[in-house]
Amino acid sequence: MISFSIAAIVAVSTNSIIGKENKLPWHLPADLQHFKKLTSGHAILMGRKTYESIGKALPNRLNLILTRNLNFKAPNCFIINNLQSACEIAKEQNYTNLFVIGGAEVYKELLPFCQKIYLTEVQTIAEGDAFFELNKQEWQETSRNLTEKDEKNEYAMLFLEFERKGGLSLKYS
Repeated sequence: MISFSIAAIVAVSTNSIIGKENKLPWHLPADLQHFKKLTSGHAILMGRKTYESIGKALPNRLNLILTRNLNFKAPNCFIINNLQSACEIAKEQNYTNLFVIGGAEVYKELLPFCQKIYLTEVQTIAEGDAFFELNKQEWQETSRNLTEKDEKNEYAMLFLEFERKGGLSLKYS
């Protein structure tokens, strides 16, 4: 029996914004490095719009794209239309961790299946059209680290980790 973990990773402003016109509303190298460190060597699941905003498969990761259009093509990516398919492909490829990386619709649909959230709270009020809402009553904060703004990062960031209260464990045999 293989234990399989599903986590969300997201950067969000203090007013719950995660994107504007299919782009991040900020460029924060410290957050990008944090994202890379956590997701490298693991499976990542993103929506088609997120993939299009990135423009390519991310290296050193199993890239899974969730879309209703199964004719969508993306080099070095698996195209899927549900979470179960994503988990099955990840397992077949010998991955035990799946990170949901966005966008807003994908987070909303898949957050109930996540056991953990890696949340970067960007210390700014941003303008945008994509939101991430977290019901903190369902989650227990397990880690908190502040990174101050500097010459490369326009905003301070609070790196938070949450685990689902009461736990949730998906097992695949």
